Amino acid sequence: MSDTIKALAHAVYEGEEADALKLTQQAIDEKIPVQEILDQGLVQGLRECGASFEKMEKFIPEMLMSADTMKSAMVLLKPLMADGDGGISTIGHTVLATVEGDVHDIGLDLLRTMFETAGFSVTFMGPDVPTDDIVATVKEEKPHILGLSALLSNTMDIMPGILARLDEEGLRGGTKVMIGGAPVKQDFCDMIGADGWAFDASSAVPVAKKLRAELG
Repeated sequence: MSDTIKALAHAVYEGEEADALKLTQQAIDEKIPVQEILDQGLVQGLRECGASFEKMEKFIPEMLMSADTMKSAMVLLKPLMADGDGGISTIGHTVLATVEGDVHDIGLDLLRTMFETAGFSVTFMGPDVPTDDIVATVKEEKPHILGLSALLSNTMDIMPGILARLDEEGLRGGTKVMIGGAPVKQDFCDMIGADGWAFDASSAVPVAKKLRAELG
């Protein structure tokens, strides 16, 4: 790994936006492949920040700074991706929403960033989304992945109702449902019949890729 990429990952980790922009442009000028800039620089820095958050070495404001830094640097990379210069093709479409009654969207916003950098296109519905709106969006957009988040134990109980509605509408065949959030665990995922669960935004990407592959 080049010194530029190492420094870029550190800049994202620390949420140093100006440095990250400078280093991203430097990496582009050095003809480092876009995929390497993305994976080993930007994503790695955010991933390391997430690991420090889990260890309580960093806190939510610092996670947001890291995510915002990555988003800013992505502006420089996206034109190269569009030109096909070693970039990422769209591997699937996702819809992300925090269920009705829950106004938390920090984790969901981080998930959007991780999904977009992994090559998914994302419809971001935000927090406190009524079940009817979620079902209508799935019906209209036919996403490969529906990601549902709940940060409160009383709102996670809305998720089974959403799955039931999707079943009633015959929408589960082409859409895999992932769930997550602080109170949500694998046993709850199994109990309600969701297709996947992830502990955090970083671990959600491989789960989403696996579920996307299952759809063919």
